[in-house]
Amino acid sequence: MYDELGYMKSEQPETAPAPDDKKRTASVVETITQLGQTSTPATNDSNIYCMTIIGQVEGHLVLPPQNKTTKYEHLIPQLVAAEQNPKIEGILIVLNTVGGDVEAGLAIAEMISSLTKPTVTLVLGGGHSIGVPIAVSANRSFIAETATMTIHPIRLNGLVIGVPQTFEYLDKMQERVVRFVTSHSNVSELQFKELMFKTGELTRDIGTTVIGSDAVKYGLIDGVGGIGQALAALNALMDQRRASVMPAGALPS
Repeated sequence: MYDELGYMKSEQPETAPAPDDKKRTASVVETITQLGQTSTPATNDSNIYCMTIIGQVEGHLVLPPQNKTTKYEHLIPQLVAAEQNPKIEGILIVLNTVGGDVEAGLAIAEMISSLTKPTVTLVLGGGHSIGVPIAVSANRSFIAETATMTIHPIRLNGLVIGVPQTFEYLDKMQERVVRFVTSHSNVSELQFKELMFKTGELTRDIGTTVIGSDAVKYGLIDGVGGIGQALAALNALMDQRRASVMPAGALPS
């Protein structure tokens, strides 16, 4: 049997993608290129929004183009939008970061900790430096078995601190980091400062690198796991939230 174009019906060429499919694919690629995400909270089809923090957290200064960066001015509007979107019930934050701008990292961490919707963080590869407060800012936190976290004092890339005011500013900033981490995890202030000021472990500095289960042992992270465990924990938190806001006598859908 042949059709009007002379093709056998079983040999007809595959249907070309619809224009809408092409636009959707182009939009996803553009979103990944610009934000490092597959979607924004406004276009998210799932009830879980996944946000990634990759590379270096870029703050008030623009980093060189060869640096892989996550811009905090991109993340904060996404968190606001996810909080406002009624379709989104939970937020998963995946980290593989070397750290970066201290104030920008703290702003992201404080934003995550203030969300009313359930949140889970997952450290893959590394959650170093200012990535530590971000990693502990969620309701639950996980770290991959081979992932690492570097804890060290705030520094100015080896520059000499020339005036007392600069030292005082860094000291206060460091106390902000210590207070945030200890209040959003199970690590004690004494233990965290001991890790922060430990000498002899890092090559050119003081500080400590902890791996997977050690981060859990110190109380920084809740558990060792991957994407499956993180999503399971987030779904459990979402179920708890639904149950807590369900009207008395109502049956779950």
